[in-house]
Amino acid sequence: MASLLQVDAGDLNVGYTDTGSPDAPVVLLLHGWPYDIHTYDEVVPQLVDAGFRAIVPYLRGYGTTTFRDPGALRTGQPAALARDAIALLDALGVASAVLGGSDWGARTTNIVAALWPERVRGQVTASGYLVAGQAANANPLHPIDELTWWYQFYFATERGRAGYDRYRDEFARLIWHTASPGWEFDDATFERSRPSFGNPDHVDIVIHNYRWRLGLAAGDPALDELEERIAGRPTIPVAAISLEGDENGAFHLDPSAYRDRFTGPYEHRQVTGGIGHNLAQEAPRAFAEAVIDVARMADTGEGAVTGGAADVR
Repeated sequence: MASLLQVDAGDLNVGYTDTGSPDAPVVLLLHGWPYDIHTYDEVVPQLVDAGFRAIVPYLRGYGTTTFRDPGALRTGQPAALARDAIALLDALGVASAVLGGSDWGARTTNIVAALWPERVRGQVTASGYLVAGQAANANPLHPIDELTWWYQFYFATERGRAGYDRYRDEFARLIWHTASPGWEFDDATFERSRPSFGNPDHVDIVIHNYRWRLGLAAGDPALDELEERIAGRPTIPVAAISLEGDENGAFHLDPSAYRDRFTGPYEHRQVTGGIGHNLAQEAPRAFAEAVIDVARMADTGEGAVTGGAADVR
């Protein structure tokens, strides 16, 4: 992994890696929960070899990313994460970038591309379109689908907060296994990411994120206008490729459910070979190829060079 850098960006002092030529087109890669920047360890070299500059930040509450104001609200709202991404691009002097993300990172790329399309050359997201406001989150799912969200209800209790704080490493291992049942990661792989969860703001951010989704925690009033726009499920006008693993153990929609949210050049790819929720780390070649192809789509306005199902074994 490239050397870790720090930069003041908006509310945060962000820890990030920056790999490739400073003059190359930028790709901003955003991780999810409970993962970290090592999600992209094998994606970044492929992008640099293809002529890109890859920037990979720790999200708020992870790794070396900290709040500049000790008294700031530790909100995990989707709008806050999207604003963080824009602030980082501003701090690094990046006018526009290809965005790639999984889990929380995918939701953030969706929101940024929808609300600030002029800043996004194209985007690659695992599990498609993930934008929703509190009202949408209030709608009950089928009990089988609700079961996949068991931790959301656990986090709604103070017992859940205490349990996550006490067992955050064990919790991450459990989610890695259940969300990606076919991913046979070793101890060394987990150990590279484990320190990220020791961030002093980590528990506050995670708990607030899930409680806010259920309407159990107040949000930051400064984000109300953004959250209102997000709740409208805005369309994404930039070039986009969505990816889905064939063994994603986390809740996810069929691509037909969100096809109409992508109004620019768009393609969906099913990635086969026992690929779960943390797609970029499990199938780095497929993810890197999608980034390269979506940049080409953005330039030509046409469909990607490759597509359909991809066997990554």
